[in-house]
Amino acid sequence: MSDTNLNKDQLPFQPRLECRLLLDGQWVDGEGDPLPVLDKYRLTPVTVVRPAGPEQVAHMAGAAHDAFRKGAPGPYERGAILDRTALLVEERARDFVRAMQAEAGFTHSDASGEVRRCIQTLKLAAEEARRLTGEMVPLEGAPGQAGRLAFTLRVPLGVVAAITPFNSPLNTVTHKIAPAFAAGNAVILKPATSTPITACMLAEAMIDAGMPRGFLSVLHGGGRVAQALIADPRVRFVAFTGSTEVGRSIQNAAGLRRTQMELGSIAFTILCDDANLDNALPKVINAGYRKAGQVCTSVQILLVHQSIIGTVTERLAAMVRALKYGDPLDEKTVVGPLISEAEAKRVEAWIEEAVARGAILLAGGPRHGAVVPPTLLGNIDSGMKVGCSEIFGPVVCLAPFATVAEAIDRVNATPYGLATGIFTNRLQDALLAARRLEVGGVHVNETSSSRVDMMPYGGSKDSGFGREGPRYAIHEMTEERIVSISAG
Repeated sequence: MSDTNLNKDQLPFQPRLECRLLLDGQWVDGEGDPLPVLDKYRLTPVTVVRPAGPEQVAHMAGAAHDAFRKGAPGPYERGAILDRTALLVEERARDFVRAMQAEAGFTHSDASGEVRRCIQTLKLAAEEARRLTGEMVPLEGAPGQAGRLAFTLRVPLGVVAAITPFNSPLNTVTHKIAPAFAAGNAVILKPATSTPITACMLAEAMIDAGMPRGFLSVLHGGGRVAQALIADPRVRFVAFTGSTEVGRSIQNAAGLRRTQMELGSIAFTILCDDANLDNALPKVINAGYRKAGQVCTSVQILLVHQSIIGTVTERLAAMVRALKYGDPLDEKTVVGPLISEAEAKRVEAWIEEAVARGAILLAGGPRHGAVVPPTLLGNIDSGMKVGCSEIFGPVVCLAPFATVAEAIDRVNATPYGLATGIFTNRLQDALLAARRLEVGGVHVNETSSSRVDMMPYGGSKDSGFGREGPRYAIHEMTEERIVSISAG
């Protein structure tokens, strides 16, 4: 679709000169060589980022630490700042959508969903800031403690390093910044170098909403910059979303400091023989192909009871073939580009490898630049890359099963454990899945990708540990302090 066919609200994002560092309340230039940020569909530059130098990283950690030591605003004001940020994001929604369409390749629907969820996450964090509390400890129930009073406080940890991915450049960033600040911490954000614009726009909104100096910093750069940040002992907590391999290295570097890790996955959804297909299949389509399949919980393997595999295959293939793909500025587009042409080539190679080893291509087609058409594969097995590794692309694979126990064993056989969906109307099967699946979330009559921002979200095994969701993240980013009072 050429730009000449787009109306004024669909024109490409206007490039920014540069995404700068936010250091001690000021936007400053980085010291490294400029890195281009591309429009993911047009593959043309929309901005550049300059990574921070070592002294800038140290200065940023020091400024954040000093701000924390001086003291955060009180709970009411922290909540008010987050509420005001939510209003500003809503007012600037169109700009956020346009930025994500360019730098992330998101469709209008995916980008708009990010904005809506970001607003909700900010409001939830604001509520939690105002009601963060400890609990009474009944010391008088112990012998010899009559007249003694005790309670706990939830106190912030200090400086939180938030390292975020490209596939949720607004809401995942918010899920780290907002709870950290709600708890009273200072935050240093390092967004993905391929999607820095949205993060800088969010930081600008927070500053305009009254974020105090030093409590939010923005750091750009790759692995070396992240390593330098984590190595600084003034960083007391690391919140990371990304690959399992990088997560392991961060955990090793963190030592005794606390972390929250949201890592890789192979996401399954189970269709039992009694599943309501009219309800289930549209949800599978959305969960498998939104954001071009670049979500940790995107349905990668759909386990289908052998008695309905033929019907499901026929219906899903028709639905996938009907999905419009290509230019994210076209509001009818469902599947846009991947984050880079290199990633699109990798996904294409995995599909070709699967077909060469016996998989059936039920829907799909040739790659166009960074765009991989929505793909449906049948007859896959765990020896193929699509069956044993996270593809992170618009590919759903079908595999039959005979019993629910067999399907559960198939999910548990992977090293990952983020989330699984199961469609059934049998209570015993739903409860069996809930008890036996080794994952962080089990969603009955929803897909693996089901998420509401207030829920605890996180995985087990190689999918990480710790939980997002403002209430749960705030508890991760604070520690419990016991206070006891005796009569003088």
